[in-house]
Amino acid sequence: MSTTANHPAWVAFEHHRNIAAGLPAAVITAVQQRLAAEPNAMPVVLDAATSERIELDWRAPLEQLLTLLPAPAPQTAESENADEAPRGPGRPKLGVTAREVTLLPRHWEWLARQPGGASVALRKLVQSAMREGSTADARRRATDAAYRFMSIVGGDLPHYEEISRALFAGELARLRTLVGGWPADVSAHLLALTARIDAAPAGN
Repeated sequence: MSTTANHPAWVAFEHHRNIAAGLPAAVITAVQQRLAAEPNAMPVVLDAATSERIELDWRAPLEQLLTLLPAPAPQTAESENADEAPRGPGRPKLGVTAREVTLLPRHWEWLARQPGGASVALRKLVQSAMREGSTADARRRATDAAYRFMSIVGGDLPHYEEISRALFAGELARLRTLVGGWPADVSAHLLALTARIDAAPAGN
């Protein structure tokens, strides 16, 4: 659900119908065209990834609305395995901070038997724990986004409570079955959001 230039994607629903999706400018234009055709329409605009509601005066000029949007976050490239890169002889390792670690003797003995010694083993253990935490966070964010979308757009649809329970229980196959009777646009977007839960790598 990302877009080029690191801009967020938006999605607009009117009742249970998806009327626009894509970059903010395209969604704003579609919403404004809808309001021009039907002044009493009540479109709901969401961040397509987080399902956070976007609240703007949609009748304001497009250029003015675009100035209210936050600037896209700069892209960064960090290598999780940078600490593991081989070094040439005598080359200093940058970014390493020496600190005291207190362990039991058996822990030190186990670390000393690991390839690369205690320091490398400790770094690998920390990186593994960080990855597992990131995985849990990614699944939680995806679950929250799916539930937020459901509550905003599908709260009046059949089996809402049962589908909510299936979502938080991680019973995604059951959820997919239950949303089969929902309007196509709502079920399609919800399933796209829940696919991100499946996509999160399982922790070790």
